[in-house]
Amino acid sequence: MARKKISTTVYITEEQNELLKQLNEKTRVPIAEFIRQGIDMVLHKYKKDLPGQLTLLDAANE
Repeated sequence: MARKKISTTVYITEEQNELLKQLNEKTRVPIAEFIRQGIDMVLHKYKKDLPGQLTLLDAANE
């Protein structure tokens, strides 16, 4: 089952826009999908700064 998506506005540079368009043309992956993947990467990188309960593995790695 697909997740429900919400609409938001993101401002990017002209260079980012052009590179995303080129990547889209080459891969046929929608630009929105690349943006979602980028958000997932940032959330993963900073997951220790997000509220929530740590797992035992997370606590051992701190």
